[in-house]
Amino acid sequence: MIRWRLREIMARERMTNKRLSDLMNVHPNTISNLKKQDNMPHLGGDTLNALCKYLNCTPSDLIEYTPDRDDP
Repeated sequence: MIRWRLREIMARERMTNKRLSDLMNVHPNTISNLKKQDNMPHLGGDTLNALCKYLNCTPSDLIEYTPDRDDP
């Protein structure tokens, strides 16, 4: 299972939805919608790049892989 960790990373960086949306030049609802996701949302490379840039992280910080229980 892939888990989306945007809420955790934003909290760690003390980044608000408004501040991140201003930096990324997107509507605050876009950030809010991304934060609500538990599973990794479909993102374009530019969006992922901007998230990493402004949150001082890497893509692997934003996602966490945990094998499903029924995987061998």
